[in-house]
Amino acid sequence: MKQKFLNDLGFVFKISKSNNVQITHHGKLATTLRGSKAVSFIENMSGTDFIDQQQLMARLTGNYKRGNEKTAKTHPRNR
Repeated sequence: MKQKFLNDLGFVFKISKSNNVQITHHGKLATTLRGSKAVSFIENMSGTDFIDQQQLMARLTGNYKRGNEKTAKTHPRNR
């Protein structure tokens, strides 16, 4: 259970009756998927574990680390 908490990025998804998917991040609506994107998302989520689900939702909402945070801290513009 502790492993799950460490990898929890705060994303939750809900599927509506009309097959729309609402993705929330820490309780706030991040995005809504409709149509073929929603169907594809639902199919991808059914075959993945919790960690992969969190990563997929982060990528879909644009809320993920890009790997350059450490470099950006030392950039003259950010000092």
